[in-house]
Amino acid sequence: MAIGKQHKAAKAKIDRTKAYTIEEALSLVKETAHAKFDETVDVCVRLGVDPRKADQMVRGAVVLPNGLGKTVRVLVFAKGEKAQEAQAAGADHVGADDLVAKIQEGWFDFDTAIATPDMMGTVGKIGKLLGPRGLMPNPKVGTVTFEIGRAVQEAKSGKVEYRVEKAGIVHAPVGKVSFDVDKLKGNVVALMDALVKAKPATSKGTYLKKVSVSSTMGPGVNIDVPALQSQVK
Repeated sequence: MAIGKQHKAAKAKIDRTKAYTIEEALSLVKETAHAKFDETVDVCVRLGVDPRKADQMVRGAVVLPNGLGKTVRVLVFAKGEKAQEAQAAGADHVGADDLVAKIQEGWFDFDTAIATPDMMGTVGKIGKLLGPRGLMPNPKVGTVTFEIGRAVQEAKSGKVEYRVEKAGIVHAPVGKVSFDVDKLKGNVVALMDALVKAKPATSKGTYLKKVSVSSTMGPGVNIDVPALQSQVK
């Protein structure tokens, strides 16, 4: 069956006017995934915030209890004992000026970058290269820290960063289609819990406006927000 026909068939199984329970929504995502690879399951959340206002920016990170189902390549900017700590924790690349030089030459063979605070002057030289790719270490999401070993382990085990976009939307991966529904649900609930805790004090009215899930190539499925909120801590 052609990709176009597969996508149409998948969409036909979903009632776009209905908000499903989280279990129903995730089951539909698994059922309608049709790619030949193990698709990523993504969550899309529309928040009641205005990201143009500094006091309504929602940004942070959460360690998903069931991981992401993929190998995360971690790069660490550190020296001395902290470099040794990073290596012991399983970092894929550890260095300082040598890594900066490689990145300046166009090397980006990593998924997450972590740095000790004393290295940020060095890392700042490549901020314009790392920033647009979402790879710039940031203390707000725990990637600028002296607790290097812990940061590396969290990144390896499925730490997800989230940041609200201009339209008030947050996108984040929560696992793979091959995960069972309970594992995906656990990850979705952990993400929603983090988002609720990150609610700005200046956000008025409904905070969680809309939540949907989808696979990489599949259609979106709307989730019943009040029912989902009842499962968040």
